[in-house]
Amino acid sequence: MSNIRILPETVANKIAAGEVVERPASVVKELLENALDANARSIRIEVESGGKRLIRITDDGTGMNRDDALLAFERHATSKLRTADDLLSIATLGFRGEALPSIAAVSRLVLETSNGEGQEGTRVEFAGGKLISVKPAGLPTGTCINVGDLFYSVPARRKFLKSETTELGHIASLVTHYALAHPETHFVLKTPTQEILHAAPVERQADRVYQIFGRSALDELVEIPTAEGPIRAAITEPSLEPGEEAAKISVKGFASRPEVHRSNRNGIYVFVNRRLIRDRLILHAISDAYRNIVPPGVFPVVLLFLELPYDEVDVNVHPSKIEVRFRHPQFVHDFTRDAVRHALSNARPIPGFPATRSHGTHTNVIPIHEGAIATAAVEGSEMASAADLAIGPPRAIIPPLAMPASPGSGSNFGDDFELSGEMLQPLAQRLQFGSDNALEFPVAARAAAAASGPAGQAMSAVATAQAPATLPSAEDIADLKPLGQVNNSFIVAVNSEGLWIIDQHVAHERVLFEQHLRARRAGELGGQRMLVPVVVELAPRQLVIFEQIAEELRANGFEADLMGTRSIAIHATPAGIAAADAEKLLAEILDGIARENQAISIDSLQSKIAASTSCHAAIKVNTPLDRTKMEWLLGELSKTEYPMSCPHGRPVVLRYSTRDIERAFKRI
Repeated sequence: MSNIRILPETVANKIAAGEVVERPASVVKELLENALDANARSIRIEVESGGKRLIRITDDGTGMNRDDALLAFERHATSKLRTADDLLSIATLGFRGEALPSIAAVSRLVLETSNGEGQEGTRVEFAGGKLISVKPAGLPTGTCINVGDLFYSVPARRKFLKSETTELGHIASLVTHYALAHPETHFVLKTPTQEILHAAPVERQADRVYQIFGRSALDELVEIPTAEGPIRAAITEPSLEPGEEAAKISVKGFASRPEVHRSNRNGIYVFVNRRLIRDRLILHAISDAYRNIVPPGVFPVVLLFLELPYDEVDVNVHPSKIEVRFRHPQFVHDFTRDAVRHALSNARPIPGFPATRSHGTHTNVIPIHEGAIATAAVEGSEMASAADLAIGPPRAIIPPLAMPASPGSGSNFGDDFELSGEMLQPLAQRLQFGSDNALEFPVAARAAAAASGPAGQAMSAVATAQAPATLPSAEDIADLKPLGQVNNSFIVAVNSEGLWIIDQHVAHERVLFEQHLRARRAGELGGQRMLVPVVVELAPRQLVIFEQIAEELRANGFEADLMGTRSIAIHATPAGIAAADAEKLLAEILDGIARENQAISIDSLQSKIAASTSCHAAIKVNTPLDRTKMEWLLGELSKTEYPMSCPHGRPVVLRYSTRDIERAFKRI
């Protein structure tokens, strides 16, 4: 008797549904994407009981005729692909033809649709994957899908769903992010008792961020201006045919100021061709962009939009369409990293004094949709802060990911340590920025919700608002006049903007770090020879790494040779490093690389060596400085590329603005 048999169609459908439909938010995602693919300009999402009882999505897209409405429930039936070649250049959010049959297999589904071509509309009803009825109906152009009693036919799956509030949080997270990616589309998210989101169409993503999160969020974000660059010009490929244009990549979005960060990656959201994805390569690029700007173990808040030719990205790698592969992963990684870092470099944002910030710490702020669900849990706050761009609590539909062993071919992030990569080209050769490098705050104001009735009134789309308060910039540091020191460790200075406190050690560390990097990239650095070599015994792991980076250490002024099987003799150290610190500095460099347990580029290695060296050579705390030295240090700090933080991510400068002082004294 044969042990292998074909599964019944109902069982196969439920298995397939398990790949596509994980929870109510998965249903919303699939149907939202279908609506956007149908060129909908207005999408209304209504949910009951966190989506378990009902999900209704209504759009004004192209709609379907009767035959298409029935064919849409056949597995792998789709209007978006014709041949296998189409898989190599997918231009739509949906394409597999699995969403509707998978959802219908585990719910009671009603589809009402009309294509507005003079024919009457169609109403189709399914229950547990079985067709119940097909009827004509008078309907406006567009589609309305009701999904009721999700997983009623699979009770075991239903038991694994979380509370109604949690599931609603996932849905709100998803809808908000698609609203951010499609500012030209009208989005409404409602429950029977409240309107969670009402986002009217706007022209720019900055307007939509302002509309949803308010001015305080934009105050804490730096806009990443559109950066464009040719893909083929940067890699080895056959020359273009006459008249053929090079494929281009563009990156834009928003990145948090260095003092705004979270304890996980939930604040990082990436869209590729306006598709919400999770991608380890891009996550690594963002982390790399913030290297030497934020402390280890914390993560920025980033909303990133990448646009590539459709044949440069493969979206057919995951049943839920949330993972992608890039044709040229290393180039995409480096281009994204440089775009984010360039925006931070141009903005050079300075943190305000923590005690006066309107939102305090940014790692435990309740996301806007959770606050709405919990009946405005964030009391006294008009809108959410930038940290809320994580629009998903730690249990968001796209969960945070640990860094992978290898995110794609051609990358330099394998498990084993490996020194690889070439020196970077000048930034201007890699990125092409538009003239508008500063964040344009929209004239529109935040939406205001007025509760009148069970569902509440719609938030106004956009209203007039005042311009945001002036943010401190690095240029202000050059005008500072030092008054003295606190504890011989912190410089107190003033200018027309207010009172400033500068950590002298990390300020000098930032100055030395950038000087060291510039000098190293211009050529080898000379070291200072020691009268008597220092003999150091290394651990096995340290010895392996030392042998691999010995040449780069020498180029940074660190001369050391092997002596025996486990020992090395240090003959010279980088300038400014005392002989007593030589052993400690070398161990710090070797251990720092060992902890990464991944490949490292020459660029990253040089940064790590420069960061460790500058820390040991910088002015120490508890060191008295006269006025001349303080003025020199502040002048040099103002010239640095990233004066807001030290190479290890600690803040260098804090500003207590004149307005904050006036407010503290009750003058305003």
